[in-house]
Amino acid sequence: MKYRLFFIVFQLTVFYSFGQTPCTNGFAGEYPCDNYDLLSHVPVSTLANSLGNPEGSDVWGWTDPDTGKEYAIAAMTNSTAFVDITDPINPIFLGRLNSNAGNNYWRDVKIYGNYAFIVADNVGNHGMQVFDLTRLRDINETEVPELPVEPDLIYDDVASCHNIIINEASAIAYLLGCNTFNGGPNFVDISDPVNPVNLGGYAADGYTHDAQVVTYSGPDTDYIGKEILVGSNENKVVILDVTDKSNVLKVSEFDYSQIGYTHQGWFTEDQRYFLLGDEEDELNFGINTRTLVFDFQDLDNPVQTNTYLGPSSAIDHNGYVKGTDFFMASYRAGMRVLDISSIGETNNQLTEIGYFDTYPANNGTGFNGAWSVYPYFASGNIIINDIERGLFVVRKSETLGNIEILKNSFSISPNPTNTNPVIKATQNQQIQSVSVFNVLGKRIFFKQNINDKEFVLPIEKNLKGMYIVKYKQYHLQRNNFILTSLPL
Repeated sequence: MKYRLFFIVFQLTVFYSFGQTPCTNGFAGEYPCDNYDLLSHVPVSTLANSLGNPEGSDVWGWTDPDTGKEYAIAAMTNSTAFVDITDPINPIFLGRLNSNAGNNYWRDVKIYGNYAFIVADNVGNHGMQVFDLTRLRDINETEVPELPVEPDLIYDDVASCHNIIINEASAIAYLLGCNTFNGGPNFVDISDPVNPVNLGGYAADGYTHDAQVVTYSGPDTDYIGKEILVGSNENKVVILDVTDKSNVLKVSEFDYSQIGYTHQGWFTEDQRYFLLGDEEDELNFGINTRTLVFDFQDLDNPVQTNTYLGPSSAIDHNGYVKGTDFFMASYRAGMRVLDISSIGETNNQLTEIGYFDTYPANNGTGFNGAWSVYPYFASGNIIINDIERGLFVVRKSETLGNIEILKNSFSISPNPTNTNPVIKATQNQQIQSVSVFNVLGKRIFFKQNINDKEFVLPIEKNLKGMYIVKYKQYHLQRNNFILTSLPL
């Protein structure tokens, strides 16, 4: 087809499109909320491949130590997805790592250094996938159709595992609920991530569903410096000294009333208290969302000090502590946030201080909605992986000031035009990337790593019509990414 340059006319109308949806009057769009805003949403249909019944499961995060970019690693039934959320309002899906052996609901991922370690349950000989996350630096938007990516290594000393926990201080991965050691923890040295070393395992207490492992620095002086594993073992909690992998020492075990399924727990940052979730107590006993608090001042004799009951009968799943906040993925009730600042006081009542409900239909007792949450990005952005709806990026309300929209920060001329127009950035900014789309949404041009205040848009050979130019700027003073859309 010959280009009809004579008839090329571009119409310019400036508008600003923002991805974030503030929590207003209890809703962010269709999603119930309190004190947390919606920044963006990536659906399951984008994250997962089409095999089986694609759904979301675990989620973790990685911050590139060289670039400062933030990434979500979202586990799906059939794959693991990688999403650049550095600009949380405009996340970029970068690729996926397909399952080694079939599809199932349980896939788990954790990070050590610049590597992701991925296991899956009830899928045969899956093993542990190892993926070098620095490879994401070399993927841009134009390469996404070349999916999937491949693992750097498959560790095959295990077949199927339910979970993985990593103690970054010791560079040891703990593979849980595997086909070995009666489902107890497998110990793997990952100090050299692409050369994992099998250190054996522990079978005496049977199946471990989830765990936290720390190099202990809490109040019990008998165990300072020891590597302590707190395992959720279906009907009890076990505390193990796993410092010597060839001679694991059992410190203690305990249970509690109305056991449904002892699922997962997490230390407070001072390692004094442990917050425990039971996955089936709401279902079996008709109680509201329950979080159990244990005093671990004496690891040999843990004492339950409190029970928190939430406002609904939703089932709690994975929970993580950051500072004085406890972030809990609570299935149909979405992400719930509890204030635990008074956990050590006599009246140590936990208080809900916010939520973002990814499952707006109801807060009933069912296995739908938010599977897991990751609250540890330095930016304050939080990611939630929802079983049916995929990845959500949220943020505490009234903290969006650093995601700044700079009006009048660019110009484009001439417009209308039959030549190549020039985009100019102002206010001490640089243009990072430029994309051009036709009115059907098809991208017809993309250029990144421009890093200049001006860019000549090479579109004079395009057919007559209206186009959308999307460009990203970098603010040199505030280190913020700005996305502005304008129809040409």
